[in-house]
Amino acid sequence: MSKYKEIKGFKVQTLASDTAASAVAGGSWASGGALPAAKYVPAGSAGTQTSNLVAGGASGPPANSNQVNTSFEYDGSSWTAGGNLNTTRFGGGGFGASNTAAVIAGGSRSPGSAAGAETETYNGTAFTEVADLNTARKEKYGGAGTSTAGVIFGGGTPSATNSALTENWNGSAWTETGDLNTARSQLAGVGAAYTASIAFGGYVSSGSALTETFNGSSWTETGDLNTAREGLSGSGTNTEALAFGGLTPAPAIVGITENFNGSTWTEVSDLSTARYLTGGSPSGTNLSALAAGGNTGSATTATEEFTAPSDFTKINLGQVYYNSGSNAFKVTQTVTGTGTWASGGAMNDATYGNYGAGTQTAGAEYGGNTGPGVSSTTHEQYNGSSWTETTDMSTGRREGIGVGLTQAGYIAVGGEGPGGNLSVVESWNGSAWSEIAELNTDRRRLNGGGGFTAGLVFGGYSTSISANTETWNGSAWTEVSDLNAGRDAIGGGSISTTNGLAFGGQAPATTAATESYDGTSWTEVSDLNTARYGIAGTGSNTAALAYGVSAPSPLAIVESWNGSSWSEVNDMATGRGSGFAAGGTSLLAFAAGGWTGSARSSATEEWTQPQTDQNQTITVS
Repeated sequence: MSKYKEIKGFKVQTLASDTAASAVAGGSWASGGALPAAKYVPAGSAGTQTSNLVAGGASGPPANSNQVNTSFEYDGSSWTAGGNLNTTRFGGGGFGASNTAAVIAGGSRSPGSAAGAETETYNGTAFTEVADLNTARKEKYGGAGTSTAGVIFGGGTPSATNSALTENWNGSAWTETGDLNTARSQLAGVGAAYTASIAFGGYVSSGSALTETFNGSSWTETGDLNTAREGLSGSGTNTEALAFGGLTPAPAIVGITENFNGSTWTEVSDLSTARYLTGGSPSGTNLSALAAGGNTGSATTATEEFTAPSDFTKINLGQVYYNSGSNAFKVTQTVTGTGTWASGGAMNDATYGNYGAGTQTAGAEYGGNTGPGVSSTTHEQYNGSSWTETTDMSTGRREGIGVGLTQAGYIAVGGEGPGGNLSVVESWNGSAWSEIAELNTDRRRLNGGGGFTAGLVFGGYSTSISANTETWNGSAWTEVSDLNAGRDAIGGGSISTTNGLAFGGQAPATTAATESYDGTSWTEVSDLNTARYGIAGTGSNTAALAYGVSAPSPLAIVESWNGSSWSEVNDMATGRGSGFAAGGTSLLAFAAGGWTGSARSSATEEWTQPQTDQNQTITVS
């Protein structure tokens, strides 16, 4: 008998627009009223989307010979001329709640582009000179707060070096307070209240992705922008911000827009006109922002308004619906983009056979071979851009495995020391190393992973090639089901004691075999495309990455595992083998160290593979 659903189908929800992860994710840019005259790199901007001020700046490049003192006020639909600055300048900092209560401070002033300290307040009619900054500065910097309680930060010093200086404004005087962690110029800064402000992007030695939040006295580093850039603008607070436009290190002028949720940035709809050094809305929100003027290659009058819908339907993975606006059936699916490798900061010591733990932005490497016959005790930590040497391990070792998902806790397991294979395990608790329960079987060239208190290791070489598997519960090791085939120089990944993937290695011939662990037993699954050993890996038995190889010489081949099969993806820039530090996930990973075929390496590479939930049109045949 036929079922009703088979005859009649099933109902789907009808929506006027696509679902979205948040209101801001459904936002878009639309044209606003054009500026009365082209302008870029203003002396400062203040206000919101519906009450905005853009003061000073340049009428066209080069800015230092095209400075203007004009200001324009925006009411949400059109611009009108406001009062002129007393001191002509560009590339300063501004803040304030509206176009009738604003502060413009410092900037490059006439003649030429000398750094200025002049501060002017605006009441909606005229600018009034008030107390100077303590330190003159230029090169565009951040500003946040109100006309009686504000802050500026970063910029360039009179000698044109980047600045980390932060100064608070109380309505009549400036006071120096906690510096930015990273000195930079041409950054963006926003916040309706200076005690909830945020700084992002800017120029360090090139365009930067760095983000810092301010609590009124000190700065804290947080999640980086997805796209490094300088000369960008923004709107919002330290928990909800919008970053838009800018100049990337390529260099390329972009309209890229990103939303900050308090910890991470997500790309949303881009500006229609790519540009940098625009006026912004520092007291606006991430739901309602303004981009005015800017440099597209020449100064522009274009204004755009970002508006997020007040009413939206939250995205739901797997949902099928009908979009009446576009007359299309849609389904929400996870879409994985193309992964790529990029250079990261070099380690302080070149090595191979080292271990890795943690993530791409909070990683660690330890041990390895730093010279002929050396089993090293060295230990470095990575912040996503640079490595810092920290406390050495007690036992020198190489060709072991690191187990741990954070910098606050990981363990160094097995390996080869001066006396041969090791069963010694050391634990890092975020500040010091200590020896803990040993493996049941001493070995090197093993693999595994997992957490600080729930780990899994397998394979390797003891007195012969090993199939041994052991789990870690935070205090002791337990032998569990062996691999189906013993192998050393094995690749693998794990996120817990019940989830592991083993691939490649020598058994004793070089193999492409892959096995999956479910907490009870190992099952043979689809082979790697390229047989190899000395391979690194990250991830789990549902999503993993295999990279690098000694087979028999170092290769840069990378393969991705989707839970059922392997596919080749973009290679690393440098072939490396003989073991190297690896960490992160199948979407965000790092590789550090290794043997290039002629030398030990200190190079770091970072793997990024975007993955988003997207609404896809269903094609009905």
